[in-house]
Amino acid sequence: MGIVAELSQMTLLLAALVALCAGFVKGAVGFGMPLIMISGLATMLPAELALAALIVPTVVTNGYQAFRHGFLEAWRAVERFRIFLIALLVFLTLSAQLVTVLSQSLLFIIIGVPVVAFCLLQLSGWKPTLKPENRTRDEGLIGAFAGVSGGLSGVWGPPTIAYLTAINTPKAEQMRVQGVIYGVGAVALFAAHLKSGVLNTQTIPLSVALLVPAIAGMFLGGLLHDKMPQATFKRATLIVLTVAGLNLIRRGLWG
Repeated sequence: MGIVAELSQMTLLLAALVALCAGFVKGAVGFGMPLIMISGLATMLPAELALAALIVPTVVTNGYQAFRHGFLEAWRAVERFRIFLIALLVFLTLSAQLVTVLSQSLLFIIIGVPVVAFCLLQLSGWKPTLKPENRTRDEGLIGAFAGVSGGLSGVWGPPTIAYLTAINTPKAEQMRVQGVIYGVGAVALFAAHLKSGVLNTQTIPLSVALLVPAIAGMFLGGLLHDKMPQATFKRATLIVLTVAGLNLIRRGLWG
């Protein structure tokens, strides 16, 4: 049972609720699972354990999202965004090895700051624009930043979404590309943290246990996908994430 046997029933229940909520949001809007899981779990668990706990649900749900339109569409997305993916994978793998070296307080800050920044930018309505002639440079730089963020916190959605929005990716294609980038990144995250030691015989059982509520939440979110105003739901989610991110920064600064 690993670390699961050492946690209180209340902690396990709260962790399952976080996974359920994260899955619901992902099912409804297509992203946000790692963001919500790391923000919620890190309020009750050590940062390193919270990161380990989100990995298996992230791998499985992103794998489904990556291939839901078929292998051919997924491969086309890989070809088009290969520079982003290469940069993401290289920097995710490298930065993941720092998780066991950095202090927990610093990890909370590293996780919280990008979450709050992303949410506030989205809430303000800011939409960046990038020039097509600079695509190779921009894709490499943003992919590298996403990789560092993903390796340290398990979250690489914010820079990915910001980049796809900045190049005016059509909605249907953006959902497919997100799935592929998240799926490839999730597999790399799994492998990187097997090497770093964050995922081990003690932590994997907790991560596997949270897969069930995460999938259940994703199913429920999918049912409500067409019934709930997306703009309203996204705004409410961003507000909750901002509060969670600020709490992580507070924990990093003052414990």
